[in-house]
Amino acid sequence: MNKISLPALAAFAVMASAASQAWSADALLPPTYDDSWKITVSPYVWASGIHGESGLFGFPPQDVDMSFTDTLKNLEMVFSGVTEFRKGPFSISTDLLYARIGPKIDTPKGIAADKIDATVTTFMATALFGYSLYMNDTSAFDAVAGARLWSADNKFAFKGGVLDGTSASDSATWVDPVVGVKFKSDLNENFYLAGWGLVGGFGVSSSIMWDVMGGVGYKFNDRASMFAGYRALHDDYSHDGFVNKITQKGPILGATFTF
Repeated sequence: MNKISLPALAAFAVMASAASQAWSADALLPPTYDDSWKITVSPYVWASGIHGESGLFGFPPQDVDMSFTDTLKNLEMVFSGVTEFRKGPFSISTDLLYARIGPKIDTPKGIAADKIDATVTTFMATALFGYSLYMNDTSAFDAVAGARLWSADNKFAFKGGVLDGTSASDSATWVDPVVGVKFKSDLNENFYLAGWGLVGGFGVSSSIMWDVMGGVGYKFNDRASMFAGYRALHDDYSHDGFVNKITQKGPILGATFTF
């Protein structure tokens, strides 16, 4: 698969500092707010397609156009989930996504190989620290900052032809700084809106990375809810012949449990 500059980090730090001075935690929190730790766990399914360019072994990048159906046909393993630890206006959240697909590739001429068995593994892990710029009984608007780790591993086993019995692999791991906002707002006793907008990379690893998600949730009770929405993610990374310029987007469905 697929530098935050020091001035950018400093600007975000100044913004957060100014916000904390302008609105103290006591002013932001409603008088009845529960200041104990709350843990939220949200496994989700992301029915996304992938579009863009991918390059391996230093060869020119090739166009990538895979629908969710294409991915599902070759899917071997997948896990995805969001967690959040919150105390008052402060939060720590993570987003983990692991997927492994095993497509069988037919070669057009059958000379170098009759077919290629591929294993493509992708892992994305995001960690964010947040502070609520605004919070009341029904809504919260957080500024967040952190990092996103990417790891992509591509393995190919050649069957038949000149290359029969040989294999090749190309992989990359990189980390992007990330800043952005997250929000949640109750519409009524049962329904709520939630989402995030993140941007990162800034030339540190990826040239640019962005990630937006939004949707609506339904609360069954104070502990459990369901969420449906749409997510789009873009990453533009290239280094030493490994190219990952992709956009991944599609509907998302998840369950949320609060402890």
